Amino acid sequence: MQSATSPTLSDLRRTLAEAALRAGPVAAGRVGLGLAEIDAVLSGGVLRAALHEIHAASAADLAAATGFALGLALRAAGKAGEAAERPILWARQDFVDVETGRLHAAGLNELGLDPARLLLVRARDPEGVLRAGAEGARCPALGAVLIEPWGEAKPFDLTASRRLSLAAEGAGVMVLLLRVAAREAPSAARTRWRVASLASRALAANAPGAPAFRLSLLRQRGGAAECEWRVEWDRDRHCFAERTAFDRLPHRTNHAPPLSRPLVSLPGDGSPAADRQDSGLRRTG
Repeated sequence: MQSATSPTLSDLRRTLAEAALRAGPVAAGRVGLGLAEIDAVLSGGVLRAALHEIHAASAADLAAATGFALGLALRAAGKAGEAAERPILWARQDFVDVETGRLHAAGLNELGLDPARLLLVRARDPEGVLRAGAEGARCPALGAVLIEPWGEAKPFDLTASRRLSLAAEGAGVMVLLLRVAAREAPSAARTRWRVASLASRALAANAPGAPAFRLSLLRQRGGAAECEWRVEWDRDRHCFAERTAFDRLPHRTNHAPPLSRPLVSLPGDGSPAADRQDSGLRRTG
């Protein structure tokens, strides 16, 4: 999707309008992460109808931040086959593809997201990303909206964050702003997180284990903050779990050593964008 052309924006609006016709009532309230300790600090979970900001601890931790954001989106959008299942809109700046590689259908599947549920919008610049994200935030048919600019996105200021927050509240949609190579600045986000990757616990035959994250809750409007947890993502149950809890599950080895470096199931294939083609992804625009 080109950020400055109205026909492609019209295409997105038409796609969202069609989705709205098929959607049922919007579920309100909070979305729990599935881990009692974190949900207690969040008063039951993160607000569904709100803007949440997720920062990668470093550029190398973008895959971890993406995995955490997708986990929240999946919790908000419902598991495949459930009545509450809704599509997810992902607005992504082209430069992210250049730096990290395009999204890869197999990687999304490994996290538990059916690529057919994904509406992918690419924009050349942060303005286009925010414009597409704002359109999605106003659509109650969506389960969640991911907005992913690269670096210091000048159009994203306090005013822009307030607009996104109001749109999310009005439509009942969870909006997740994924930041990489960007400083923390004032915003209207309900929560702000910093995410880093952790070493995955190996399975039998030293196969890669569940994606692991170090989560830091930096800010929570009206609630506790400056908290940190080490968690893993359980793709089968679509929830986060404490790392030690995974050691007690029978299908995982109890004493297998961790892999030698941080590992997260990558949604990107790591290849230059120009050399790859989309695989199994629905694209808008």
